[in-house]
Amino acid sequence: MATHFDGIESMKAKVGEHLGYSDWHLVTQSQVDLFAEATGDHQWIHVDPERARRESPFGGPIAHGYLTLSLAPVLLGQVYSVSGVTMGVNYGCNKVRFPAPVPVGSRLRLGASLQSIEEIQGGAQVVLALSFEVEGSEKPSCVAETVFRFYL
Repeated sequence: MATHFDGIESMKAKVGEHLGYSDWHLVTQSQVDLFAEATGDHQWIHVDPERARRESPFGGPIAHGYLTLSLAPVLLGQVYSVSGVTMGVNYGCNKVRFPAPVPVGSRLRLGASLQSIEEIQGGAQVVLALSFEVEGSEKPSCVAETVFRFYL
């Protein structure tokens, strides 16, 4: 069940807490190919399944790291929601790492913790710690400290 915040003030009480997990998301070759097309990143470890099975240390194709990170908005929508603001925008990342691959055909989910809230003109800046997990993997596939701004 998603955590819901009614305005910025209600978020302050949850600083330092884990907000929850998204549903599992199946990563498909079609999704990887579409991402490659959109970004121009056609490296064979992503888009050539046969070669990736033969030559890559991962035993098959893997998702782009930035594809994994780009799933944050849709998966975060399953973790938390905010009402009582006029808009929220992605302000960037303080830190991003890709400690483990996301094999095509695997299931991925996102966990999020609320790290901090800082008042800014017209609203608040919120920092979330994100951890993308591949089902059955010991290490996260992506860890990121992301920054969002919510405006009143």
